[in-house]
Amino acid sequence: MQKYVIRRLILMIPTLFGLTFLVFAMVRLVPGDIVALIAGDFGATSAETRQAILADFQLDKNIPTQYVLWLGDLARFDLGSSLISGRSVTSELSTRLPVTIELGVMALFFNIAIGIPIGIISAVKQNTAADYAGRSIAIGALAAPNFWIALVLIALAGRYFRWGVPPTTYVGITEDPIANLKLMVVPALILGASGAGGVMRFTRTAMLDVLRQDYIRTARSKGLTSRAVIIRHALKNALIPVVTIIGLSVPNIVGGSVIIESVYSIPGMGRYYISSINQLDFPVVQAINLVSALVVVFANLGVDLAYSWLNPRIRYS
Repeated sequence: MQKYVIRRLILMIPTLFGLTFLVFAMVRLVPGDIVALIAGDFGATSAETRQAILADFQLDKNIPTQYVLWLGDLARFDLGSSLISGRSVTSELSTRLPVTIELGVMALFFNIAIGIPIGIISAVKQNTAADYAGRSIAIGALAAPNFWIALVLIALAGRYFRWGVPPTTYVGITEDPIANLKLMVVPALILGASGAGGVMRFTRTAMLDVLRQDYIRTARSKGLTSRAVIIRHALKNALIPVVTIIGLSVPNIVGGSVIIESVYSIPGMGRYYISSINQLDFPVVQAINLVSALVVVFANLGVDLAYSWLNPRIRYS
């Protein structure tokens, strides 16, 4: 297992370099005059002012040199400075990234906690009312957009209930864990709902396939209870393809957090991303793109490790 982990980490190096280049190039390919954008508050821009701005942001150098200099800044954990506030992007993200990570982890928890049990029940109770209900829930979760669920829930909550309404002030988990969870549980549930539909469908399909295998019939013939057969023999093998779909839901959670944070006024990285795009604050946009991509890359690494644990043959292939 240790050799497999080391091999996966080594293979990630070219991926990370390619990732940094794509993030760097995306911002540089945005149409428009960045210098005029930066100098917009100064009105007409003289040649001297333009040259000073180019030098200040290292835009007077060629693209390969700019990329190398940017990699050097990344090695020092320096993501640049915001064009709007002038604050370090690293310090801005240090307060917002934990909020988004908390939301994402809770959403992934709901994704798994809802999808896998319903998928198992649907497979074990195939073609019964429970199966039809589970499949209907999965289709509904996949079909309904996150922002629509959030807006409907806010409208209903504001009229009939006392929960689900966006808070007027955000409370951090270190300040008051209970109050923080009350604020985050509904947004996380909405964010994880669509992914739970996919997990449920994959779990059901995988369980149905495993339950038809010869070793499952052998286990039943030995007198094992259905509970023991499902938990001890069927579930681990059925989870192998499910782990993949759970990993694929991470990008959806990262992207969906942008909308959910905006709707529920959560001061995370996604909400900051929207405001930075509106203000054309390209160092912040570039940094958030990079951090989001890194989260997805390392989540996929975690999926690979979980996959190899569930299926040891992967380690030796």
